[in-house]
Amino acid sequence: MGRTGLCLRCHHPAFGLASCESGKDEASTSGGYDAEQVAEALYIVLKSDRKVYASKIVNRLVNDDKVIKAHEEWQEEKALLLPAQFFREGAEEVDGVEDKPFEFSYSLQSSWPLNMENAKKKTPAVEQGLKEVSDPNSEFYGKKWTSTETIAGKEYFVGIYPDKAVAPACWECHNNHENRQPDYPEFKKNDVMGGIVIRIPTS
Repeated sequence: MGRTGLCLRCHHPAFGLASCESGKDEASTSGGYDAEQVAEALYIVLKSDRKVYASKIVNRLVNDDKVIKAHEEWQEEKALLLPAQFFREGAEEVDGVEDKPFEFSYSLQSSWPLNMENAKKKTPAVEQGLKEVSDPNSEFYGKKWTSTETIAGKEYFVGIYPDKAVAPACWECHNNHENRQPDYPEFKKNDVMGGIVIRIPTS
């Protein structure tokens, strides 16, 4: 899908965001940023943080230096959080912030989930977007996919951005996990394992 042309309906000097004028087809904000542009900026930060944690923390300490392990039961095992858990903890922390300059949420999802409870949160739009960005035969493979969806009467911009296997800590966890299903692919470096889902209300 192409650009959605949605703008954020709020004012915040740090981002230069403002509501769009009625009657305009294209997104227009006083600072020049619409929902899709903000989502892309968030994705750059989230993708970078995820890569650093997986590569320079988990992979280095667990696989290279072998000084600690990463485990789902990280508190009980006195271990590192798995990369996906680290990502989810951050998302939950953001959800709990009451004074955000504008509302947004993000999550890590996959067409091949290991956390079945997390998988239940997928909407039809997210399911379609995940399929598009992770299917090698799709024109959106490894690229962003955007759309809109309505949840509880409220309209949202939703962007699905590729989550790639950047370190052995990523694909080894998925390939060897006890919840891995027989039809799941065997991931390797740079494969798209799922998507970072960013959702921003537009109404």
